[in-house]
Amino acid sequence: MPRQAVIFDMDGVLVDSYHAHYEAWKRLGQEHGLTMTEQQFAATFGRTSADIIDALWPGQADAADIPAWDDHKEAVYREILRERFPAMDGAAELLQALARADFALAIGSSGPPENVQLVLECLPGAESIAASVTGRDVTRGKPDPQVFLIAAQRLSVEPQYCAVVEDAPAGVQAARRAGMTAIALTGTADRATLAADAHIVVDRLCELTPETISQAILARAG
Repeated sequence: MPRQAVIFDMDGVLVDSYHAHYEAWKRLGQEHGLTMTEQQFAATFGRTSADIIDALWPGQADAADIPAWDDHKEAVYREILRERFPAMDGAAELLQALARADFALAIGSSGPPENVQLVLECLPGAESIAASVTGRDVTRGKPDPQVFLIAAQRLSVEPQYCAVVEDAPAGVQAARRAGMTAIALTGTADRATLAADAHIVVDRLCELTPETISQAILARAG
């Protein structure tokens, strides 16, 4: 049987970074006389920073300035996160169980590599993650499947034998477009919203096991 893989989104799946990201965005906006509501933030969670700036603050930053805005926001985010690293409940245990079951593991995130590195350093069980794809590795953000297809390629696992764990609707859509099993974790979005595209919806990572993930992959892979 071909080896199977699980690709994890990072924010809201492995690390409970929702409030840290929201605070960082608010601080960036305040510095430029702009605002972001939590409703606006939640609707864009999981997209690249450049996409968010263009969508919420169109015309406020020249194209040449967006990378600097992005870098500053992410630096503020990492400062907030380092103060108290908020691992998602059950993340370490699931990573360790999947590694013991010989799953290939990867992170597929729209965040910058510095953010991914911080999680790899701080999250127990992250030593079993063999590959990562960041926002700098892609040219198209979620819901485009590029991030997950690159992750599968780096793991040398065919897309149909991959599952993706995501918390954002755009990420769930990206997983499906990649031809992968889409597992949605509630929190950032509600169950009804996620169920529109996900193959499996769970409220907690502890609901997932290597066996249930493998069964879901094989049911779709035929």
